[in-house]
Amino acid sequence: MPVLTRLIPSPVVVDIRPGALDDLGCVLADERISHSGRLAVAVSGGSGAKLRERISPSLPDATWYEVGGGTLDDAIRLADAMKSGRYDAVVGLGGGKVIDCAKFAAARVGLPLVAVATNLSHDGLCSPVATLDNDAGRGSYGVPNPIAVVIDLDIIRDAPVRFVRSGIGDAISNISAIADWELANRVKGERIDGLAAAMARQAGEAVLRHPGGIGDNDFLQVLAEALVLSGIAMSVSGDSRPSSGACHEINHAFDLLFPKRAASHGEQVGIGAAFAMYLRGAHEESAYMAEVLRRHGLPVLPAEIGFTPEEFVRVVEFAPETRPGRYTILEHLDLKTEQIKDTYADYVKAIGS
Repeated sequence: MPVLTRLIPSPVVVDIRPGALDDLGCVLADERISHSGRLAVAVSGGSGAKLRERISPSLPDATWYEVGGGTLDDAIRLADAMKSGRYDAVVGLGGGKVIDCAKFAAARVGLPLVAVATNLSHDGLCSPVATLDNDAGRGSYGVPNPIAVVIDLDIIRDAPVRFVRSGIGDAISNISAIADWELANRVKGERIDGLAAAMARQAGEAVLRHPGGIGDNDFLQVLAEALVLSGIAMSVSGDSRPSSGACHEINHAFDLLFPKRAASHGEQVGIGAAFAMYLRGAHEESAYMAEVLRRHGLPVLPAEIGFTPEEFVRVVEFAPETRPGRYTILEHLDLKTEQIKDTYADYVKAIGS
């Protein structure tokens, strides 16, 4: 009897632990990644320089490329620079901007990517998407999943704490995103990939329910694993649905309406997730989510990131326009300005100050 199954796009190596960076050379020596040791390593000009000094002795045949920023032009320049070399793989060593540039460049030249994350600001480190700034604002570009992911928790702890907080908000927002996906299934008949939904939901719940904090290795381990699983869930489903619903529509609206004032991705999706849970009538879940976000030092009210209630109402009203065709609680309720004002006032009362 034949065994019917499917192949899940996922890294061949996931190494998340303190000290993982010291063994990066061994990971890259895996012949599934590199058989010659010829690697193109993309790093930032700041913190990347220190890391290069630390690990370059273990990568004697690597060529190092400095990434100037997180724009589409930066990624294209990186790809053009790498074309002349005969590399086995590309290594993106740094934060989200460096890894996204490296993802795009690797896809452009047809090479596998190894993601070596130095912070946990969002779930893009293992996703099939590169988010890059362009002339129109910000775009998402489809790319292959990383072939390997390395996260050194010692490096993560040394990064600015705001990056960890941002990752917490992004992971927890999965819970709201899955609720939106289930709503689209009930109302619109949109197909749900059960495996992708399970992976993303459990990743979010693991972070939401964990009693630890930002300074704990155990908590950082769970957060890093959650962000990796969220990225793989998007590969399984073939789109961003497992991790992107009304919470991300609200985030994109902040970015588009107030590009010079927008806060971090994780802060904005965290606020969006707590508010979206309230909108769908899950008031206890919304209050608990807000409580956990606060415990980790994340905002739960727009005023905490510099926005007035009136501006937030405008953000929520505009949010559905950021993802045409996506059905979430925002599209379902189709609230008008005064209704959003009233609901937001109730939300503020419910979660407290």
